[in-house]
Amino acid sequence: MKNRLTLYIAVGMVLGVAAGYACHSSAADPAAAKVIAGYFSIVTDIFLRLIKMIIAPLVFATLVSGLAGMDSGRDVGRIGLRTMGWFVCASLASLALGLLLANLTQPGAGLHMVAGSGDVNTGLNTSGLNFRDVLTHAFPTSLLDAMARNDILQILVFSVFFGLGLGALKHDPRVMALVQAIDGLVPVMLRLTDYVMRAAPFGVFGAIASAVTLRGLGVLLTYGKLIGSFYLGLAVLWALLVGVGYLFLGRQVGALLKAIREPAMLAFSTASSEAAYPRLTEQLEKFGVDKKVVGFTLPLGYAFNLDGSMMYQSFAAIFIAQAFGIDMPVSQQIFMLLVLMLSSKGMASVPRGSVVVVAAVAPLFHLPAEGVVMVLAIDQILDMGRTMTNVIGNSVATAVIAKWEARRSAAPAAQQFDQLQGEVQ
Repeated sequence: MKNRLTLYIAVGMVLGVAAGYACHSSAADPAAAKVIAGYFSIVTDIFLRLIKMIIAPLVFATLVSGLAGMDSGRDVGRIGLRTMGWFVCASLASLALGLLLANLTQPGAGLHMVAGSGDVNTGLNTSGLNFRDVLTHAFPTSLLDAMARNDILQILVFSVFFGLGLGALKHDPRVMALVQAIDGLVPVMLRLTDYVMRAAPFGVFGAIASAVTLRGLGVLLTYGKLIGSFYLGLAVLWALLVGVGYLFLGRQVGALLKAIREPAMLAFSTASSEAAYPRLTEQLEKFGVDKKVVGFTLPLGYAFNLDGSMMYQSFAAIFIAQAFGIDMPVSQQIFMLLVLMLSSKGMASVPRGSVVVVAAVAPLFHLPAEGVVMVLAIDQILDMGRTMTNVIGNSVATAVIAKWEARRSAAPAAQQFDQLQGEVQ
């Protein structure tokens, strides 16, 4: 089933495009197309609800189990510093590459858009995107509330504290049963994940069919230059990520890409990082990544290491400036890069987080709100590519961190890591 799932997802995408185009062509008016799209989205909504159902317990179980198995708090600190260092460098590289390519390809040049005098309602909530709120938001007031909202960052913070406490007392006879219970919860959640993933092709079909029914294929032509330029930038970013991964993993980076192709395609087709998370966790562990590294690094990456979203933000901001003829010197673009990087941390819990960040930062650089509305029209198409890139970036980061940890530990551990990667190949 697992070997065929990638094929089934691809078939679901193709059938979704065909069904959506047929419905879009036969719909009497946009209102009718919206109704039909709503029926298609029922399947996708059910699938995504199943995914969200398992996210919180899966993150909690894998992270706590991994932390409880660490020898000391020094392991957590070391892995945490390496992880955050990687994330900061990756975010800066993604933003800078987006700015460079947006200036080279000029996707918004020649549109000659004119900004209106009044404010435009983008339908996005841009409040609260500041350093103070993002920092305080990371610490939950209630674990149950964080789990109910699937707030990965808050679940991560609680799980770190709980895992450290459990690890400190794991030799206490009163606590050993709890450690064993949480360790036993991990394979149960992975099996449940396997069951849920069997519905992925249907969810993908519904998502694609709904989008095409509502917007048709013409949107690809209208915004073809922006879409083409952005996906060209993503391709360059993929090459950069693979190249950096090769420096640390060698030829095994090819085995890594093969291992994550299924969750990456799932992320692309549904434009949902959450949909890919359970399978990505399972595939990385099969690849040979220590479960404690997966449990710590991957949830942290979902909150802070969003390479595709970083590139999207710089692309969108420069596109808006070009479309409305706003001159932005290089110095101002670099300053905007830094502002986008700081503003985006913690955006993972915000719906359409990448667009929200652009809308929040736009007034600071006198970018009209109408430009955000323009980008919103094709955000679904762009979101698919940036979400897939987020999955690839987090996979490479997790594998590299695991490689560092394997080299630091005894030689047999490193050999076992290489052996498991060879089996994946």
